[in-house]
Amino acid sequence: MTKLALGSHPFLLGFEQLERLVERTAKSDSAGYPPYNIEQTSETGYRITLAVAGFSEKDLSIVLEDNQLVVRGRQIDEPEGRVFLHRGIAARQFQRSFVLADGVEVSGATMENGLLHVDLARAKPETVVRTIEIRKG
Repeated sequence: MTKLALGSHPFLLGFEQLERLVERTAKSDSAGYPPYNIEQTSETGYRITLAVAGFSEKDLSIVLEDNQLVVRGRQIDEPEGRVFLHRGIAARQFQRSFVLADGVEVSGATMENGLLHVDLARAKPETVVRTIEIRKG
């Protein structure tokens, strides 16, 4: 028996990239840092919250390109002369990616208490009905 790949099912026309998208998304989640939450805030609203303790707004960047939301963090090197007896607070750079569905837009971002909140809004799709003319061939 032949196993069909998700994106090659005959009823899923035009979804050839779906399987690659799922694989890429699964790989990007393996890093684990920084931890994050995704919550639904309303019928059409979502919020991604990342724990970015120790980062300031200038250390973070949020970029949306081709339906992929990328959050990057990079702290500036600390001044010389600091001696740590224990360093348990992560100060490493990171990149976290989220693939957004068509129609989902970033509506804003805020920082509070070491948490970065990225708010998303999904536009309600318009129902489109189109009649296709059948021509004699």
